[in-house]
Amino acid sequence: MLFSNRDLKKLILPLLVEQLLAVSVGMIDIIMVSSVGETAVSGVSLVDTIGVLIIYMLSALATGGAVISAQHLGRKDNDGANMAANQLLLSTTVLSIVIMAAALLARRPLLNLIFGNVEPAIMQDALTYFQITALSYPFLAIYNSCAALYRSMGNSKVSMKTSILMNGINIVGNAICVYGLHMGVAGVAWPTLLSRAVAALCMLLLIKNPQNTIHIDEHFRLGFHPAVIRKIFSIGIPNGLENAMFQLGKILVASLIATFGTTAIAANAVSNTVATFQIIPGSAIGLAVITVVGQCAGAGDYQQARHYTKKLLKVTHLGLLGLNLLIVLVMPFILKLYSLSRATGELARQILVFHAVACTVIWPSAFILPNALRASSDIKFTMVTSILSMWLCRIAMSYVLGKYLGLGVFGVWVAMVLDWVVRAICFWVRYRGAKWQHQV
Repeated sequence: MLFSNRDLKKLILPLLVEQLLAVSVGMIDIIMVSSVGETAVSGVSLVDTIGVLIIYMLSALATGGAVISAQHLGRKDNDGANMAANQLLLSTTVLSIVIMAAALLARRPLLNLIFGNVEPAIMQDALTYFQITALSYPFLAIYNSCAALYRSMGNSKVSMKTSILMNGINIVGNAICVYGLHMGVAGVAWPTLLSRAVAALCMLLLIKNPQNTIHIDEHFRLGFHPAVIRKIFSIGIPNGLENAMFQLGKILVASLIATFGTTAIAANAVSNTVATFQIIPGSAIGLAVITVVGQCAGAGDYQQARHYTKKLLKVTHLGLLGLNLLIVLVMPFILKLYSLSRATGELARQILVFHAVACTVIWPSAFILPNALRASSDIKFTMVTSILSMWLCRIAMSYVLGKYLGLGVFGVWVAMVLDWVVRAICFWVRYRGAKWQHQV
């Protein structure tokens, strides 16, 4: 067996800590900025829908590089893995700089186009937050790329330790800037930029260590190899397009939610933050699946790929069940942390209880299975399925349930779960067949 239980624990446990830190800091950001007012919470949450789109695109390329590197390791081709690492870092850095420049130049027209109906105070906070956090995109690209490469090696401790440092800087910076300097929305934006810059520098220095199984050139002579970049892009671009369409759909839905009023926007913002916390075990295991199945596929051993996929699916279900039972029990205490009105708090509670049940039962099949397919380079099927399901289920049904049937923001969340159901069915049918095998 390529991975013992001990190997899986060494890979997954640091990823759990890393995901926990990332989500916890997201919650702390919202809690801290909520002291400024619900308009600030709404402004930050609206921009985050765009920011997450950019992050997903960059993470998709990082995943492409991680898959190629893991497959090379499965074939015992370390030189090929190192070349893929160099080209991954080169391509993501250049692309992120282009995206940053475009975001800064078009920030006001973009926000007006998507969220033009929001209150002026919310729009101003959104502009402030977007302008500052856009500067962090290149640093985030470097961090994500290096972290993905370490995961390809089966080493997730490095990114976990760097994440602890990054999030520690973010929390302390938020406390100083929001509570001490009273900087408002900018008080959570500047620490985000600083923390991502420090994390990127640390990971960049670590990944060039020649003692690593996968490393970049220690003098940063990355070279330019179009054939390798095309292989990375052949996985990263479809995955990025899928993620982009996914997040674009969320932006369109967010613009719909914006028409429901400040209560709905704030309840959705808090629910999104806590809901991300509810799927932490799945997010961590989903990253591990890329490494595990990628190496199995590279070695041509699809029996082991199936074995580990089923095993990790079971672990995901159990982890989600335990975590969501706990969250539902402490829900009143969680919601008290946010400065919400009674109506906003009750709406958020209803959404989160519904989400707890749905993510425990449906989420693993909708999001863990496609990662196993991607790790075997079965990219087109996952992309087409996810995009069609997003547009036909989540977006269309959000308008039907939320707007026309009058369910409001709760109807949007119901539409999201319908999207999960369709994805889960399609991916199980694909997985039970053999077409996803031998795509490498």
